[in-house]
Amino acid sequence: MNRQELKVLVRELKKWSAPATVLLSLYIPPGRPVPDVLNLLRQEGSIAQNIKLKRTRDAVTSAIQAAIDRLTQVNKIPDNGLVLFCGENFDTNEFKCFMFSPPEKVPIFFYRTDKSFHTEFLEDMIEESDVYGLVIVERDYATIGILKGARVQVLEEFEGFVPGKHMMGGQSQRRIDRIIEEMYANFLKEVGEKVNAFFLPFVENKKMKGILIGGPGYAKKDFYDGDYMDYRLKKLVLQPLFDVPDQGDAGLKELIMKAQDLLKNQKYVQVENLLEEIKYHLAKDDGLVIYGIQDIRKALQMGAVDSLVVYDEPGSELEKLAQEAENYGAKVYVIGDELPDGEWVKKTFGGAIGKLRYKVY
Repeated sequence: MNRQELKVLVRELKKWSAPATVLLSLYIPPGRPVPDVLNLLRQEGSIAQNIKLKRTRDAVTSAIQAAIDRLTQVNKIPDNGLVLFCGENFDTNEFKCFMFSPPEKVPIFFYRTDKSFHTEFLEDMIEESDVYGLVIVERDYATIGILKGARVQVLEEFEGFVPGKHMMGGQSQRRIDRIIEEMYANFLKEVGEKVNAFFLPFVENKKMKGILIGGPGYAKKDFYDGDYMDYRLKKLVLQPLFDVPDQGDAGLKELIMKAQDLLKNQKYVQVENLLEEIKYHLAKDDGLVIYGIQDIRKALQMGAVDSLVVYDEPGSELEKLAQEAENYGAKVYVIGDELPDGEWVKKTFGGAIGKLRYKVY
């Protein structure tokens, strides 16, 4: 499968969603024995029999069985690995299973059934771009993600169990303190293991540009100072560590914007800052914002367009517009739904909006 075919497939897969964790994503790196993967899938199939809701149980077992059926036809994992996506679209009752070898080597063994397909590792193959690792860690909660181009992706968000203060005294207090500190250290160790598993493949492919670490308290410093991350990752941590109160997708985006001075040339930061500037000019109604494909084309011909944000729709007029704008020397940012304002640009402005150097009307 070439990159363009992969881009079309990823776009299709991202439209699929389910109310339960029934969509199967499986990444198999080269060299992984097929029987080992089949054994894992059969074990997961057995576990799935315990799901109480019949429709969910049937959907999960169907996805797993479809993956097994296709893998049994494979003698050896190809040089670039294999990727499988199997599942039912609950909106249309359509069931599909895709199996293919991607244009680059699969970087990690990954299996999950979820409410959406995990396409993040494929998206890294579609567009050549530096990757930044993102980690938010507090005493008993962590989020791990990546920033690539204009896309922020949560890889995992998870909670540990680390008790807070207690009311005992004397020997009991010291013993419980030691237990709590051990639980805390074990949680940071778990965070480090997950960070290593997610980020090291990017380092080995020479795509990891840097790592940002944040959190609401002291845990981020404990995590950085301790021997929890692989030394190759620790060398990539950008300073300072950032105070970030939130977890999840919102926390990762806040971390990025707090680190924008370190990421001045990064697409996400540039687009976010440009859209904020566009919103400012829209509020002032000062005539320095342009939208509408025909009006943008006229402004381009006049040399008046400084920057343009275009929604990514391959084969559409928007794609042609983006190419024309580049030819005229405008700065062009092609975005999708991965950016917070992607839907706003698409629905409100027909997929394209720009900042002018000067008023044209």
